[in-house]
Amino acid sequence: MLEKPLDEITEEDLETLIKNEVIEQKTLEYKQKLPGNTDSEKKEFLADISSFANANGGDIIYGITEENGIPKELVGIDVEDIDKEILRLEEIIRTGIEPRILNVEVYSIKLSNSKYALIIRIPKSYIGPHWIKFKDHCKFYSRSTKGKYRMDITELRIAFTLSERIAEKVRNFRLERISKIQTNDTPILLPDGAKIVFHIIPYNSFYPGKRYDIFKFFSFKKEISNGYGFGSRDRYNLDGILSYSESLEGMPNFYLQLFKNGIIEMVNAYTLAPKNGNLIIPSLVFEKVVIESFANYLKLLKILGAEPSFFVFLSFVKIKDYHMHLDKRYPYYSHFRDETEIYPVDRENLLVPEIFIETYDIDPAKILRPCFDSIWNACGFPRSLNYVNNGEWIGNKG
Repeated sequence: MLEKPLDEITEEDLETLIKNEVIEQKTLEYKQKLPGNTDSEKKEFLADISSFANANGGDIIYGITEENGIPKELVGIDVEDIDKEILRLEEIIRTGIEPRILNVEVYSIKLSNSKYALIIRIPKSYIGPHWIKFKDHCKFYSRSTKGKYRMDITELRIAFTLSERIAEKVRNFRLERISKIQTNDTPILLPDGAKIVFHIIPYNSFYPGKRYDIFKFFSFKKEISNGYGFGSRDRYNLDGILSYSESLEGMPNFYLQLFKNGIIEMVNAYTLAPKNGNLIIPSLVFEKVVIESFANYLKLLKILGAEPSFFVFLSFVKIKDYHMHLDKRYPYYSHFRDETEIYPVDRENLLVPEIFIETYDIDPAKILRPCFDSIWNACGFPRSLNYVNNGEWIGNKG
């Protein structure tokens, strides 16, 4: 792949590929013309796109002639409306491949000859294998250094098994961490009692040798507009970077563990600390803490270069006998529940089913709503009461 963000690639960069005779490879392919609208051209295009996603990802550059894989000339493509053409290609990709590849980027460069070069960047997919579902054409493709090829039964079996094993490893990791948190086997000792636990686990975090430049954490933390999800003190530890905060009494009551492979674990012991002896879940406050923290963690992962897809887990530990507290200062709660109707949580832990996201372009409040609904369900409510009828989180109204 070209070692630049797409919006930084110039005509000069493409000419350099030609000058240096950078040959086609597993992650790079040249094409002179864009695919047309015939069935055969669409099938070929979808095979190209899916093969990159099922292998290591890569770039397809349109507008360059090649000979035996060696780029010869930047001729460009002649189209009247490049934006319309990009939309056409995106629609073919969106409707012709399953599961959908959500993070394909298409970028055009206006050339000095008034034509265009067009680059399609396909990420390596961690939720594959992807197959073409175009009319009667239902096939799987991958890539080698010689180009795309149809996957055989053995390769497909391995691909599906690998996908299932990674998902199993992710879920087991969550359960192991919850067990450690319950027994206070944590990177820093927190007070005993109820805690909010939040995990974001990149799908590829369990690939052998996966590591990120976590040093970027420090500059990112200085730039964020709010401190949700981070502690006041930071230090390295064996697993990566630990960020934590202390209570007025001097005991830590929050930590964030950023693992070297991109996994994020947040444990919050202060939001659920008993209030005057009352075991309450502050209904609006806990959602705000999780939403704002989630938003910041996604920004951090993007800075680190973590490729979506992500597993997202919300857990409440040692929460038995807590009940949902409806703050009477907020009038929208008043008609939902008589204050004498209190339903305490009937179990020690609440492990909410995971959410899976495949893009950074999400609204954290909307994505987390099923998680919040489950917590409210455990307290006797049909759903989170912090969402208005159109699905907007009430906290966004200020």
